[in-house]
Amino acid sequence: MTTGLDVFDTTVQKSNRWLLELMSELDTQDKHYAYLALRATLHALRDRLTVEEASQLSAQLPMLIRGLYYDAYDPSGKPLRERHKEDFLRRIDDAFYRSDPGVNSEEIAQAVFRLLSRRISEGEIEDVRMMMPKEIRDLWPEPSRTG
Repeated sequence: MTTGLDVFDTTVQKSNRWLLELMSELDTQDKHYAYLALRATLHALRDRLTVEEASQLSAQLPMLIRGLYYDAYDPSGKPLRERHKEDFLRRIDDAFYRSDPGVNSEEIAQAVFRLLSRRISEGEIEDVRMMMPKEIRDLWPEPSRTG
């Protein structure tokens, strides 16, 4: 089914490709699980960024995922000052608490970060990574360096 509006159809197709790619990363056939993983990780990441950096990252997301990224966003008090990986991962756990209390939030964060590293420009990914404390930054795949 299409909407008849190219901009909407295109963002639905792009967003679906991102979800399918994340499903592969997570080794799941559950699209809703992949959606929750993407949403929870993007929110945890967004809230650790300055408002300016959060905006710069969002500019490279498909329009539909950008809406998901900004859903329930309150820029006051940002960035959060979480320094430890466990604090960051707890935010992902909380998003799954009712549907899957045994979720592996570290695996989810790493899968989403791998997806973002493939889909977002290397410069933007490096900017985002460098805003993270080392414990959280270590969840990201190492940036590829070309010689």
